[in-house]
Amino acid sequence: MVTPHEVARDVAEVGVTRMVGALAIILPSVALIQVLTNARDYRQPAAAIAVWLAVLGAGAWLVPRLRAGGLAAGETAAAIAIAVAAVTAIALERRAEGVPGSVDLAVLGTIWLLVMVVLSRSARVWIPAALIVFIVHGVLLIRDAGLNRPSLSELAASGYIMAAVLISFAALRPTLAVHASMAARRALLASKSAAERAAAAAVQQERQSRLAVLEREALPLLRGVAAGTLDAAAGDVRDLCDRHAALLRYSLTARTYGDGDLVAGLEPTLRAARERGLLVSVQPIGDTGTPPPAVARAVRTTVDAVISVLPPHQATLTVLASGEDVELYLTFIAPLRSLPDVARIGLGLPAAVRWHATLSTAEDGGGFLEISWRKNGAS
Repeated sequence: MVTPHEVARDVAEVGVTRMVGALAIILPSVALIQVLTNARDYRQPAAAIAVWLAVLGAGAWLVPRLRAGGLAAGETAAAIAIAVAAVTAIALERRAEGVPGSVDLAVLGTIWLLVMVVLSRSARVWIPAALIVFIVHGVLLIRDAGLNRPSLSELAASGYIMAAVLISFAALRPTLAVHASMAARRALLASKSAAERAAAAAVQQERQSRLAVLEREALPLLRGVAAGTLDAAAGDVRDLCDRHAALLRYSLTARTYGDGDLVAGLEPTLRAARERGLLVSVQPIGDTGTPPPAVARAVRTTVDAVISVLPPHQATLTVLASGEDVELYLTFIAPLRSLPDVARIGLGLPAAVRWHATLSTAEDGGGFLEISWRKNGAS
């Protein structure tokens, strides 16, 4: 099943992350070319070149982190520190009589680092970070060029560019969230549709196998009765006829999950889940039989333990019976509010039941509950 987290990550990778990746290459490269072209305007051109090569290396490190779901706290701090250090180093290496605007180019060459902070963190983080870079830039510019109209104009231009770029990317975040939510909904519907098709195919295959059994066993039985080679009044013949008749009725009628004793016993739990917004789609496949009270109670207790800690969303409950084995799967895509200990449930059941219950969760919050047992061991 495709989770919303995975879809959101794909949306970011296709769109904004590629844009930021392009900025992380283009802007430092332009600044590097400016240093190479005007090397005489720097006290130590090699130091300025090393700064921009380090910034390019930071892009190779940080952009994949953004693609993986955003910068962590440590990576955010590193991005801010790199931006401040680069602006400071370039300003200190620039000669006072250098080309006007080269300090502004230092700000532009590092602004993609602040863009990644904007896309990963709230305004409480990126606004102070942008102010720190701007203040450092302004202090060094005024120290270098003095407090006059050209320096103030240059400072205002760089501030305007910083604000325009960062606010533009900040405005993209709600739009990205909407698109990610829509994509996640489409993926969820596609996964559900695929699960329903798989369940229908499994039911059809099971019915065909049952009809094949009837063809191999029931038809020769009827021919034997008609030919007189079998006594229709004999007890074993009547039992075989009754069993095959029941099998034929089951194979030809569409059975809803409400008719099954096992799933019907889960209806109170499912009803309570629906009342608080948790919608559980039930998919029974095969004949689960009528489990004894102890097994049915263990199933209800285990399923209820997981459903009770799930938030409102869409989940799927699949009950699969194949021969003597019965398996139940509850799949969900939302994080559990707590982690129930399902392993302790069913410990008192007989060993012949082969009871097994596990709860698996993923880092993005999804997971599944798996329960299995044997019919003949439960008798």
